[in-house]
Amino acid sequence: MKSLRWLILVLALPLFCGHAMAGEPLRIATEGAYPPFNFIDDQGNLSGFDVEIAKALCQAMNVECTLEAVKWDDILPGLVQNKYDAVIASMAQTPERQKFADFTDYYYRSRSTFVGNPTKPFVQTSAGLSGLTLTAQRDTVQARYLQDNFSDTATIRNAPTTDEAFTMLVRGETDAVLSDSLTIFGFLQTPEGAPFDFVGTPLPESDPSSTARIAVRKGDTQLLNAFHKALRDIRLNGVYDKINRRYFPFSIY
Repeated sequence: MKSLRWLILVLALPLFCGHAMAGEPLRIATEGAYPPFNFIDDQGNLSGFDVEIAKALCQAMNVECTLEAVKWDDILPGLVQNKYDAVIASMAQTPERQKFADFTDYYYRSRSTFVGNPTKPFVQTSAGLSGLTLTAQRDTVQARYLQDNFSDTATIRNAPTTDEAFTMLVRGETDAVLSDSLTIFGFLQTPEGAPFDFVGTPLPESDPSSTARIAVRKGDTQLLNAFHKALRDIRLNGVYDKINRRYFPFSIY
C-alpha cells in the first residue's frame, strides 16, 4: 500500500535476515488505526482481527510474542530495520513491497470499493467522477488506484488513516472513500456511517488489495514457513473461524 516516495529511505537501510533469537519474544507490528482489523480499544489496548490472529499464530507456533502499533508510513521500513520480526496489519503484497519483504499465503480476502452517499449519482469512470473529491488512506494501493485512474478529472485528497478518511466523508470534505470493503462494512455499522453505503463497483479481484498477508524480512525463510504452518493449523483447528465470527457474520477467508 506504499507509494514510491518511501523507497528512497528503505534503499539506504541495511537488510537483515533471521528473526528473534531463541528464547526471545517474536516481535510483531501492526498499525492500530485500521478497525476492525487493528485499533486501540477503550482501555488503550491493541485489539482487532489482525491482533487476535497474531496471538493465535504465536500460540500455534508455541512462541512468546510482543505486539506494537506502528504508523503505517513507518511500518515496512521498520521491518527492514529489524525493529520487529513480522508485520500483521492487513498488508497487501505488491511487486514494490516484495523487494524488501517476503509474504505468507493470504489470511483473509476482500475487495476494495467506494463508500459514499447512495442518493447521489456515482458513475465509476474518469468522466463520471469528474469534479468530485475522492479519498483513500495515503500510501495504500487504494490511494495509488485513485491517482492512476481518476486524478485527471477528480480531486484526490488522501488521509493519514482510514478512520480520518471516513471522518472526511462524514464532514462533507470528500464525495467518496475508496477502502477495503470490510473496513467499510464496519464503518457502515456506526451511527456516523448510517447515511452512507457502498457505491460503484468493487475493484477487480486481480487488484493486489484483494488479499491480506503477513510480511517478514526478505530471506527469513524459517519464520515464513513457521507462519505458513501456523496459518494452516488455526484454519484446521477452528481457531480462525472463531476469531472470524467475532468480527464478521460471514467468512472472510
